[in-house]
Amino acid sequence: MQDQEVSQPAADRAPPQEPSQAAVAPRRDGGRLAAVCIAALLALLVAWYAAADRWTPYSGTGAVAGYVAQVAPRVSGPVTEVLVEDNSRVEAGAPLFQIDPTLYEFAVRQAEAELAQTLQATNAGSAGIAAAEAQVAQAQANLQNVRASSSRTLQLVERGVYAQARGDDARGDLRTAEAQLRAAEAQRDQAVRQLGSADADNPQVVAATAKLQRARADLINTTVTATTDALVTNLTLSVGQYATAGQPALTTIDTRGGWIVADFRENQLRNLDPGDPVEIAFDVAPGHISTGKVQSIAWGIDAGRRSAGGLAQPDSSTRWFEPARRIPVRIELMPDEAVPPKLRIGGKVWVAVNAAGDDSGVLWLIAQGLMRASSLISWLY
Repeated sequence: MQDQEVSQPAADRAPPQEPSQAAVAPRRDGGRLAAVCIAALLALLVAWYAAADRWTPYSGTGAVAGYVAQVAPRVSGPVTEVLVEDNSRVEAGAPLFQIDPTLYEFAVRQAEAELAQTLQATNAGSAGIAAAEAQVAQAQANLQNVRASSSRTLQLVERGVYAQARGDDARGDLRTAEAQLRAAEAQRDQAVRQLGSADADNPQVVAATAKLQRARADLINTTVTATTDALVTNLTLSVGQYATAGQPALTTIDTRGGWIVADFRENQLRNLDPGDPVEIAFDVAPGHISTGKVQSIAWGIDAGRRSAGGLAQPDSSTRWFEPARRIPVRIELMPDEAVPPKLRIGGKVWVAVNAAGDDSGVLWLIAQGLMRASSLISWLY
């Protein structure tokens, strides 16, 4: 027997049930509430971002900076000895490298002989002029080194990095070096006066004396010394290399001072002034917050404006929004702050400035929280 399919009329089928308006209304109200909350949160974030830029500017592009000196010899010649190692410490006056002195020794002997010949031609005795000129050259070289070292120390004293006593010591060292030079010149002048006024004023004697003094100074300068306490870095100088006068041969970093340079957008500088307190987080010291102050704000940057034929060229950029330009701000640690032991020039730094001038504002509390979060993040990255 064949099965007969019994089809139910379409009119007798039950229609699908639609959700009631009472069930849909809470969903719509919940969606509107979520949208309002998100919009309010975005508005709050925008308001906080704008206010924080004015009163608690923050920068994550800071870097450690210091006095980097590229040491160049005053005379030329092949290097016969390198007296320091890479990444080593040196004290002021310590020898760094030696240039072959052979030719300069010959120049001194020649100048001495010419001076003696000139004195004989003028019927006068040498009277120790050669020895006196050697002392003057030595005193002049010492004064140059002491003057450079004292100038750097006095700058750090003025900024409060060093105590006043260090400045007094630097002034004393400078006065001592100047006195030594005056004493050496006095001895030389006395030796010259023994020649007699006519012989002392003889142009040939004066020229020969000056030539000997120059030869003595060049011989002293074949030993290149450190002008200040410093760190030798990126050492590539080797024995046999030819050192050219005035051309950098070795790089040192002054150990007596450093600072931080952080870039801030132009709209963050409105209330930022020298002396504003700063919180600092070094990547090399995760979890530690240091304090400092704004020392100065750069007066200008290179805007990258090109020129051709003496005329400025227009910017052909097709970007909708021009990138914000950033101005370097110089920041210094407080004198009582300890420098992290592994700090290096170029190390990454996070900084937040309290441009409001007090520590009680909500914005500053938020900025302090962000600084601590940034410091903790440096444990990982």
